[in-house]
Amino acid sequence: MPKTLLKAGMLNKKAASPKSKPDEILKALGLKPKQIIADIGAGGGYFTLRFAGIVGKGGRVYAIDTNCEFLDSILSSAQEKRLDNVGIIPAEEDLPLPKKGLDLIFMRNLYHHLTDRTEYFKKLRVFLKPDGRLVIIEHKPGAGGVFSFRRLFGHSTPKETIKLEVEAAGYWLIKDYDILPEQSFLVFSLG
Repeated sequence: MPKTLLKAGMLNKKAASPKSKPDEILKALGLKPKQIIADIGAGGGYFTLRFAGIVGKGGRVYAIDTNCEFLDSILSSAQEKRLDNVGIIPAEEDLPLPKKGLDLIFMRNLYHHLTDRTEYFKKLRVFLKPDGRLVIIEHKPGAGGVFSFRRLFGHSTPKETIKLEVEAAGYWLIKDYDILPEQSFLVFSLG
């Protein structure tokens, strides 16, 4: 099995684990049929595929990632599961997403990779419907112990930093879920 597919499988296994509480995340999101979602930093596609099953044929899920092999794997998995509402988009400066067309922008464990975050989120505003939501799930600093990969390589962001930077981009924090042991789970709407 190619190294990239192994990594995608590992990411999906972590996302699906009971510790990551995927069912609780989905319940909190309250997705509905026919919604349109962008899964930015889709990784192995675990949430992309779950979202696609929920929003159904009238909905659409865009998997966005810098790794095109991940995207190809997601599309292949979607086809195997007969989910014809999944589209893949390589992450780039100008995303070809529908203006004012998204009900939800979802990011999980990606925030710490972004640079010039306030500007990044300002650019994303044009894609959200007026009642659309931005969801950011990010590792908490210090979670996982002293020698954890996340701690050693700075793969975390304090939720206070996320809140300040995203609100500076013109969003409002509408919900701060405290259901994940090692991650913050913040939901924003357009300000």
